[in-house]
Amino acid sequence: MTEILRTEGLTKYFGGLCAVHDVTFSMKEGEILGLIGPNGAGKTTLINMISSALTPSRGEILFKGERSSGIGAHKANLLGIARTFQIVRIFSKLTVLENVLAGVVDRRRKGPWRLIAESIFKPRDGGKAERTALETADRLLDFVEISRYRDEKAENLPYALTKRLEMARALATDPALLLLDEPSSGLNPAELNGQIELIRKINGQGITILIIEHVMKVIMDISDRLIVLHYGEKIAEGQPQEVYSDPQVVEAYLGDETDASH
Repeated sequence: MTEILRTEGLTKYFGGLCAVHDVTFSMKEGEILGLIGPNGAGKTTLINMISSALTPSRGEILFKGERSSGIGAHKANLLGIARTFQIVRIFSKLTVLENVLAGVVDRRRKGPWRLIAESIFKPRDGGKAERTALETADRLLDFVEISRYRDEKAENLPYALTKRLEMARALATDPALLLLDEPSSGLNPAELNGQIELIRKINGQGITILIIEHVMKVIMDISDRLIVLHYGEKIAEGQPQEVYSDPQVVEAYLGDETDASH
């Protein structure tokens, strides 16, 4: 398989605090890589750098062989990197459909002023682009199985479905790499099973996934490989069962207050 992502010596300081230190790893296209570690281990900081929301203090990120360190979140998204957040970020006052449409907009060809103009004046293509965007949004809502809430305001969705909505909006940007930050947090057992199925279905579309997760049932069920961070450093990498039984991992992560059997 072709390499899609590589980090080399990735390091991030916040003042005198080193949140991530010298982290090197790579991902192959179509892989699901799990990223685990105790709270404060640097996991979210790491994907913030990969998504270019943060610029590394040191080190490099290569996406599809090209340097992508610190290019900005918008440019990273245009390259094919999308993400979700630990605390769901949706447009609560917009409808479910409108939330997904926001991700479908092709900003590579349409700047904000053109979007405003086209909302006032009739588009030259007779609205073909808008119809295509609508079809894409409806297809994604069906894909994540929330199409029946299409016209509901997003704030009215049950919590588990807001996570699906955020995934649909991320998928609307047509990513090659999807970064998931604790997509299963706060879900009950039935919802967890549904989330596992959805993540597998997304991966089945050829999308590479890097997932941060504390729920071990999820991470063990879906990950091809695991990476473990502790105090910002990578302490283990390998197959899930191999990493799960690593004494250093057990001491650093599985033995803390996190419920490893959950």
